[in-house]
Amino acid sequence: MTEPDRESMQFDIVIVGAGPAGLSAAIRLKQLDPSIDVCVLEKGSEVGAHILSGAVLDPVGLDRLFPDWRERDAPDFVRVEQDNFYLLGAAGQIRVPNWPMPPLMRNHGNYIVSMSHLCRWLAAKAEALGVEIYPGMACSDLVVGNNGEIAGVIAGEFGRSRDGDPGPSYEPGMRILGKYVFLCEGVRGSLSKQVIQRFALDKDSDAPKFGLGMKEIWEVSPEQCQPGTVTHTAGWPLSSQAGGGSFIYHMQDNQISIGFVVHLNYRNPYLFPYMEFQRFKHHPMVARLLSGGRRIAYGARAITEGGWQSLPRLFFPGGILAGCAAGFVNVPRIKGNHNAMLSGIAAAESAYPALSAGRSGDELKDYDNAIRNGPVGRDLKQVRNVKPLWSKYGIGVSFAAGSFDMWVSQLTGWNPFGTLSHGESDAAATEPASQHQPIEYPNPDGRLSFDRLTNVSYSGVNHEEEQPCHLHVIDSDLPVSVNLPQYAEPAQRYCPAGVYEILYDRDGKNPQFKINPTNCVHCKTCDIKDPSANIEWHVPQGGDGPNYPNM
Repeated sequence: MTEPDRESMQFDIVIVGAGPAGLSAAIRLKQLDPSIDVCVLEKGSEVGAHILSGAVLDPVGLDRLFPDWRERDAPDFVRVEQDNFYLLGAAGQIRVPNWPMPPLMRNHGNYIVSMSHLCRWLAAKAEALGVEIYPGMACSDLVVGNNGEIAGVIAGEFGRSRDGDPGPSYEPGMRILGKYVFLCEGVRGSLSKQVIQRFALDKDSDAPKFGLGMKEIWEVSPEQCQPGTVTHTAGWPLSSQAGGGSFIYHMQDNQISIGFVVHLNYRNPYLFPYMEFQRFKHHPMVARLLSGGRRIAYGARAITEGGWQSLPRLFFPGGILAGCAAGFVNVPRIKGNHNAMLSGIAAAESAYPALSAGRSGDELKDYDNAIRNGPVGRDLKQVRNVKPLWSKYGIGVSFAAGSFDMWVSQLTGWNPFGTLSHGESDAAATEPASQHQPIEYPNPDGRLSFDRLTNVSYSGVNHEEEQPCHLHVIDSDLPVSVNLPQYAEPAQRYCPAGVYEILYDRDGKNPQFKINPTNCVHCKTCDIKDPSANIEWHVPQGGDGPNYPNM
């Protein structure tokens, strides 16, 4: 395909992604030197439209950016007042007291937030400092410089037809060039994935690990909502089928964030993460809370879970990885936004002296050192064995052994178990269907539980239907020839938006693999969990995807 003529724009720093990492980097750069030209490119229709997180925020990153944020016009945060953890069985629950847990696991002093709202607030602060923010500008490719460095990105390409050729309203997009490029595009970002492969940034890292997080916002009766209450659960309905758990956060205005996380290293291809979430809401403790309420929003996204041992090298010629593009989520704390913000700040503080010295396109090695030896590294190192313990031995052993390992690490800086390996990838963990039994799930009742397509309509998702499919199947025959007979084609189940289907003719024969890309909520699970690693998630044209108002 002939490369189209493109216009170019030049900046000092180009940031891909207007999430907490990218916006923190932009703000900190302007705080250090208002003359630095900073551009932030966001694929969502507006800042915050693609942001989904629990979220209970550790304010350490926000404190670094704006020490007086509590006195400013910050969004309405709800301070955590009560912190609960339960182990669930099918009919009841056991509350685990807080005292056995290391101090790092406690949420007092943290805030229940909408990260969509927080990112919109950060964007306003960044623009007031002179940062240029362009929403609806998906970054579809990298610009490689003369010496092999990353010199910029291609952004804002619109109007290709379904076959990939330019349509009547085609716009070729622009070359957005920078002295350094910060990739802050979130979990399994398409450009980050390219950069990691191009420069072998993960050659000394453990396998990356992921979870699938699904979230609904409910409006409940006033007597059920207790603002400031944080509840986490583990156990039922997942039992031994998979790792994971839930979160329930009580916000203002009688609203509750309820979410469910399934670790994507599950082995049974018949497991249906979305239906596990819907079944969870029928637990007596949860059903009482939601009874009489109404769901007002839904969304899903993948979560980085590899932690310390899965971190790639964080710099490459011409730029850095920050936030969830690198993988800074603290799994036992179920928190990553604070580390995303801290990583953005560290990226800015590493680039500033390089820019001041007239450098460009080289390696910002100081950034990697700042992350690994600073607060982000300390946060991740002390919890690094919890996830592999959980994966290998289940929740009981991981709770006891992981708590011991975290306690010792927090007190002494030394982990008794050293650094345990995650082993295989989440895709490779999937076992043949012949080794498992299908799982029967109850039908959604339309009150507490809902079918996928109904829920997807609450995500605000929208895609231009005439564009090329952004879900690239490498081998179009493989879903039916391999995944269906060997794995019962798990794409039908692991996708939380009903993007993938197997369709048969009237005689129940001739299976066909169908993709419904307009349903996609950009969670990237297919890029992670497909057992044949046969699906690649690419950005659709800018502005497409979910439109989350308050996730």
